[in-house]
Amino acid sequence: MASRASPCLGVPAHRLWAMRPGIYEKGRTWGTVVVRLSPSQRARGRSSPGSTHEPSITVHMWQMPVHPQEPMSPSQLTLSQLPLSQLPLMWQLYPRKRYRAMDSRLWEVVDHSQIASTEQLILTQLPPGE
Repeated sequence: MASRASPCLGVPAHRLWAMRPGIYEKGRTWGTVVVRLSPSQRARGRSSPGSTHEPSITVHMWQMPVHPQEPMSPSQLTLSQLPLSQLPLMWQLYPRKRYRAMDSRLWEVVDHSQIASTEQLILTQLPPGE
């Protein structure tokens, strides 16, 4: 039997704090399962030095049980490998289905639903000024 997404679950977590690379927690644990970088992000190293094209990042997270581990310090988290190092250390829910990251960038909640027994949250980084 194929699993299908259920209707929206309501308000997602008010805050998500990075505990380890790709693992966020605030009451419940969210694991990063997919990070999609726009083609411009992958080609960023080849772009011209004065290029102002902003990358687009989309992250898929699932609410899941994770074995308890000691949280890492912010300095340890910023040393994580790409693409996880592109993700903020903390997101805070803002109006209009958006999260604000510690760097003040906005992320749009593209989807918050449940597939079978797994709750998922999909966020896309918005360009500056939106």
